[in-house]
Amino acid sequence: LIMSPAMWKWTCLVSHLLLSTTVSPLGRQQPPHPKWPFITFTGEQAEGNFNHLVVDERTGHIYLGAVNRIYKLSSDLKVLVTHETGPDDDNPKCYPPRIVQTCNEPLTPTNNINKMLLIDYKENRLIACGSLYQGICKLLRLDDLFKLGEPFHKKEHYLSGVNESGSVFGVIVSYSNMDDKLFIATAVDGKPEYFPTISSRKLTKNSEADGMFAYVFHDEFVASMIKIPSDTFTIIPDFDIYYIYGFSSGNFVYFLTLQPEMISPPGSTTKEQVYTSKLVRLCKEDTAFNSYVEVPIGCEKNGVEYRLLQAAYLSKAGAILARSLGVGPEDDILFTVFSKGQKRKMKSLDESALCIFVLKNINDRIKDRLQSCYRGEGTLDLAWLKVKDIPCSSALLTIDDNFCGLDMNAPLGVSSMVRGLPIFTEDRDRMTSVIAYVYKNHSLAFVGTKSGKLKK
Repeated sequence: LIMSPAMWKWTCLVSHLLLSTTVSPLGRQQPPHPKWPFITFTGEQAEGNFNHLVVDERTGHIYLGAVNRIYKLSSDLKVLVTHETGPDDDNPKCYPPRIVQTCNEPLTPTNNINKMLLIDYKENRLIACGSLYQGICKLLRLDDLFKLGEPFHKKEHYLSGVNESGSVFGVIVSYSNMDDKLFIATAVDGKPEYFPTISSRKLTKNSEADGMFAYVFHDEFVASMIKIPSDTFTIIPDFDIYYIYGFSSGNFVYFLTLQPEMISPPGSTTKEQVYTSKLVRLCKEDTAFNSYVEVPIGCEKNGVEYRLLQAAYLSKAGAILARSLGVGPEDDILFTVFSKGQKRKMKSLDESALCIFVLKNINDRIKDRLQSCYRGEGTLDLAWLKVKDIPCSSALLTIDDNFCGLDMNAPLGVSSMVRGLPIFTEDRDRMTSVIAYVYKNHSLAFVGTKSGKLKK
């Protein structure tokens, strides 16, 4: 099969959604409609789920993270190279991992679930992080998946103790004249003393360098990380921040999250646990993480609240959508999928909505909040800080669009929700994934559903 560059982009786009939404535990896909034959790939039966997929934008090669395997596929889904990542003897209670020191817990053959897959274009390597040994990562050469490095001997090398494939998200920030940074966000699974929920790490040029994955900055008092206070777990024992999506834009790195919160329903004296979707923003150059701000996001249509974030994707507005939104065609637009309500994270309702946010509008809301807090108005208002009523401190300074915080008034929460614009709803077949791009001035969105349908 000979494909033009345009054709492989379409193949990768459709493959991305299909592999995200229609792969069964044995890697089999639903049979395609006879008039619309899809190119398919089936993994080895013993492997279980495919976990992550990334596409090399230069070559069209597809890298697929599975249980115990990393695949390199051609754009027409032919296997080019396979790299084994497991299983191996392990126990999730071993900290540090048994490969570093003897562990008293019983070791059993354990699968390695791929939890993060990123292409480091500058150094021509793949970063593949798994569930074995508290979340260590392999650095693999893109050409042949040869292992360039696998740092494991320091606590900074253990990125996440959670075993679910959707629990970690990474964003690479690239520089022309210095080492890149890797922003890592992860659920902590009740172990905040081991794992920061967000941190920025060094991506050294040498894959075997001692400083690989070290915190960008770390001294006795300050580090490039955010840790959930252990006090939080006394209020919400199963508290965690679940990271759905991440990206960089302008001077900032963003993560879209889902996190539990205790609220008092109207007219009730008792509190109940709900889930709130929030956007988290950090400055790329903020080594002390003083710029941390989070703002709740959601969607509403015809009086129905859609508050449980399922998926998101960053795209440009395009000329036609831009006109209707009153923004520029190159402005960043967030395409998001929410399911109805905000109470059941693990069993989301089938009613769902596709909504869009103008990133500039969210940034404007954050700037307003920063300005009011630095005038001394209100409190930090961050749900996962046990002491929520820490007052904002006044400071005479100008806060512009790129303000990156001081060692005061941080971390900061925004109380009022930013509402997205609902553009499509689905009542029966919950939407679970989304991807978007601009084609001939039109914004196109492709949505994958719970049952394996693809909607354009």
